[in-house]
Amino acid sequence: MPTSLSSTSKPPIQRVLLKLSGESFCQSGQSGLSVPEIVLIAEQIKRVVASGVQLAVVCGGGNILRGRDLDGFKQTILPATAHYMGMLATVINGLALLDTLESLGVPARLQSAIRMEGVAEPFIRRRCIRHLEKGRVVILAAGTGSPFVTTDTAAALRSREIDATLLIKATRVDGVYSSDPLKNPHAVKYSEISFQDVLRQNLGVMDAQAIHHCMEQNIPIVVLNYQKSGTIERAIAGERLGTRVSTVSELNSGSQPVS
Repeated sequence: MPTSLSSTSKPPIQRVLLKLSGESFCQSGQSGLSVPEIVLIAEQIKRVVASGVQLAVVCGGGNILRGRDLDGFKQTILPATAHYMGMLATVINGLALLDTLESLGVPARLQSAIRMEGVAEPFIRRRCIRHLEKGRVVILAAGTGSPFVTTDTAAALRSREIDATLLIKATRVDGVYSSDPLKNPHAVKYSEISFQDVLRQNLGVMDAQAIHHCMEQNIPIVVLNYQKSGTIERAIAGERLGTRVSTVSELNSGSQPVS
């Protein structure tokens, strides 16, 4: 049975931003949308919200289209246009997550950095925070609304804007490794590591801009595998899962890799 937070306990983290990559919305190795995968995420979100945590979600769109996917066709589709197309893909994912959450009885709102009032509210910081205070999940789509900015950076920026105290990057990898574990069988996993070491080693946890934003505002990042039952709510409750990226002063045991 998945581990859930007790609705009577008060978790140490009150406002969290959850970054979902596009792969969270589809089957492994595939593209498009998979309803069972979306339900898997939505059920975890439901348990988090039931615990009293205020949760915002930033969606990626790689399961449909990334701007860089069209790099080979620059003479036909301009790079800026390709990035706008990728931002629209995140809105599709946001709509799918919105309806899935509501089908589970979770109040939610979709806000877009690109105005499209027919399907989503515009992102307005104060309105977003007000939704969170009322216990609604706020799904933040369309990145920052500008091309050439990743959804990782959008997640870091939104974390700063809404005063989140934790950023969780939910992936299909269970943390940060010294190198790509799929390519290097000798890669070792870090239980915790500093922002500075991530940048110095160019580990690719998130892009450098995102790391800098979190470092400047002292917002820790937890990278974990959302497919392992209960990992998101357990990490929010304070359990050490995946890899924690934070300032040097916050690291208890240094940035030593673990097997």
